[in-house]
Amino acid sequence: MDVQFDYKGAPVGGHILNYLLEKSRVVHQNHGERNFHIFYQLLEGGEDDLLRRLGLEKNPQQYHYLVKGQCARVSSINDKNDWKVVRRALSVINFNDNEVEDLLSIVASVLHLGNVQFAANEQGNAQVTTENQIKYLARLLGVEGSVLREALIHKTIIAKGEELVSPLNLEQAAYARDALAKAVYGRTFSWLVNKINKSLAYKGAECPGWRSATVLGLLDIYGFEVFQHNSFEQFCINYCNEKLQQLFIELTLKSEQEEYESEGIAWEPVQYFNNKIICDLVEEKFKGIISILDEECLRPGDATDMTFLEKLEETVKNHPHFLTHKLADQKTRKSLGREEFRLLHYAGEVTYSVTGFLDKNNDLLFRNLKETMCSSENPIINNCFERTELTDKKRPETAATQFKNSLSKLMEILMSKEPSYIRCIKPNDAKQAGRFDEVLIRHQVKYLGLMENLRVRRAGFAYRRKYEIFLQRYKSLCSETWPTWEGRPHDGVAVLVKHLGYKQEEYKMGRTKIFIRFPKTLFATEDALEIRKQSLATKIQATWRGFYWRQKFLHMKHSAITIQSWWRGTQGRRKAAKKKWAVETIRRFIKGFIYRNYPRCSENEYFLDYIRYSFLMNLKRNLPKNVLDKSWPTSPPSLCEVSQLLRQLCMQNMVWSYCKRISPEWKQQLDQKVVASEMFKGKKDNYPQSVPRLFINTRLGTEEINSKVLQVLGNETIKYAVPVVKYDRKGYKARVRQLLLTQNAIFIVEEAKIKQRIDYANLTGISVSSLSDSLFVLHVRCEDNKQKGDVVLQSDHVIETLTKIAMSADKIDNVNVSQGSIKFTTGQGKEGIIDFTSGSELLIAKAKNGHLAVVSVFGCKSLHSLRRKVINLNVFRKVGFKV
Repeated sequence: MDVQFDYKGAPVGGHILNYLLEKSRVVHQNHGERNFHIFYQLLEGGEDDLLRRLGLEKNPQQYHYLVKGQCARVSSINDKNDWKVVRRALSVINFNDNEVEDLLSIVASVLHLGNVQFAANEQGNAQVTTENQIKYLARLLGVEGSVLREALIHKTIIAKGEELVSPLNLEQAAYARDALAKAVYGRTFSWLVNKINKSLAYKGAECPGWRSATVLGLLDIYGFEVFQHNSFEQFCINYCNEKLQQLFIELTLKSEQEEYESEGIAWEPVQYFNNKIICDLVEEKFKGIISILDEECLRPGDATDMTFLEKLEETVKNHPHFLTHKLADQKTRKSLGREEFRLLHYAGEVTYSVTGFLDKNNDLLFRNLKETMCSSENPIINNCFERTELTDKKRPETAATQFKNSLSKLMEILMSKEPSYIRCIKPNDAKQAGRFDEVLIRHQVKYLGLMENLRVRRAGFAYRRKYEIFLQRYKSLCSETWPTWEGRPHDGVAVLVKHLGYKQEEYKMGRTKIFIRFPKTLFATEDALEIRKQSLATKIQATWRGFYWRQKFLHMKHSAITIQSWWRGTQGRRKAAKKKWAVETIRRFIKGFIYRNYPRCSENEYFLDYIRYSFLMNLKRNLPKNVLDKSWPTSPPSLCEVSQLLRQLCMQNMVWSYCKRISPEWKQQLDQKVVASEMFKGKKDNYPQSVPRLFINTRLGTEEINSKVLQVLGNETIKYAVPVVKYDRKGYKARVRQLLLTQNAIFIVEEAKIKQRIDYANLTGISVSSLSDSLFVLHVRCEDNKQKGDVVLQSDHVIETLTKIAMSADKIDNVNVSQGSIKFTTGQGKEGIIDFTSGSELLIAKAKNGHLAVVSVFGCKSLHSLRRKVINLNVFRKVGFKV
């Protein structure tokens, strides 16, 4: 990865290069290994809704691609937290929701591919037995399910311009399935890297030459791998490590010793193992292992892994670093299988099994599977599988050749740079902190080539610099070389090191450079330079400060004298003008006070203006805060009329401002409160208790009203609903009902049945007592045959309910607040009477005289809270506002 920096050293961009994704890990893992982390993170951390859309379960054991290594969960890895980090990272690199969904669909499709199973029919041809997985795959990959199914169990062969469709057996179908999974994951990974590169790209390249000077490359490469079972992937990885070790030797051990020889420094060469012989064994043209592997993959006929091994034995049988069962002696054959070969790497011997070498090197995806993917509606898949592949008749490069070419380009890049190495040592095989396996660590130190490097460094010199650079940096430490040296740099450095007291074994003088063996010698020189810098800086500072401050003092002295003379004259003139203005002002004020009661004239206009100004400023500071604030500053006699007009304007402005701030909901609330006030204020005892309580839109939610009632009402909108108690007209038996108000009528509902409908046109009036009870009577026109008489109801929110009814039916003037008793019609011309009395507790019952007796609790809360919450409506009417 290249990290790009700006001129301040801050990272501003980057670019990632991808080498040999281990695609085989998608379909197979060695014991103790896991598949790629994203699969486990998605299953463990994915939201339930997301997993349901992707057709996944949280248990990794349900997916064949995740259980082959028998290591689905690792105690040191928190997949759930890592999933959150991944999701945040996707948003940081500008992934939108659709792109994230498409990407996760591809990840899920790989898991579903692993669960696709086959069975053989009577002819031995493969048939898909897991149709449910095909349905998921078709939806996630955006392809036709039938087309995908056929592509998994058939392959298309083009011979002499003709297409032949051949069925696959079980082994071939499994290969096609795994090849598709690897291709989908591998190409999606490359697409993701390109997407990240676009996000990391440096967007402000103002300077054309920024790239050459501000790029730091980071290379994270696989370590040397030796497993119990080593295959094609380990072969490629170890080949990569051989090349890096070769580069390491070239750039460190070899170049180090060559520099000493070129400078004429006495040196005893350090012996080290040069692994070029192993690199040639792998990559040499026509004779190398990769060339032989490619030749076997491309030749006609029945090429197998064993024929490849036989070709190796025939071609490189005499190579000292190559061994097979056939070439080994009797003792060694016991540790080598017939399908294995052994390479002696720089890091030790590794035995490789050739099983799967040809298939993994070919890495072929059948044509019909490519055609299916090219028709995908998933934009990422469609971008990864281009249709040009279908028309390109050139055979694609093998995996080994692709890796070899990529590695060659990497070597070119590294050779053009100045690389530094960080060697990671694995402390133990148990992945435990604080535990060091000495045998394992010794093995790694030995076979990473660190011992040779340490010997070269220990025998060599820690620091080397050209004479010109060394002299330029340290010349101030010697009086003979400071401030300039006129002779040759070589001679100047010799004088300097003699003055510094270097011992003979601490340094060597080469042809163009000085070599210092010990870091402590260089550190002592640097410390002396720091001390010298302090003394030089102090001397320069003292001289400069003396000159600077002397000049500054003389300039300030001249400036101060000039400013003082000018300021004294200005101050004197200002003081005289101020005294003159004060005298004139006092004279005018006194004269104005004498003529204050006269009509406005030149003698009193200043005084009157001052009085007007004082009043207005006092008024500004003491304006009323709200419409209920009656305070107003006392005006002078000459401004009484103006004061009254201003007071009226101020009141109008406050009222206008208040009305402008009223929301539609609050205006509706005030309208209802005003109507309630007109109907019940001073007439009904429990009205004051309703004042501080807001009227709400409805006391019953839609879910509390029976659906059959709502169906009967149809398009009629319920404006208000409240639970009530209805009293029968004859026996006065209490029955629980619901009162519903619509645009046109009142409905009395019993559960799922509408008991009575009262059109507003048939409502002649509403009666309620003056006491604190909650009963009221709806008077209905008797000419209507559908009506059985007036309705007696009780509501816990009687003031609110009656206000809503009166406003909805436009019967505000028909509300009658009665004292003592209320008469109502019971039907067929008969009348009923309700008697109201006050008592200590609420009681509603039928009296002996046949009347309905209502005893209400006497009492009413104070109106103190009313004054705080309700605006005095008379104020608005006085200033001309309609409420």
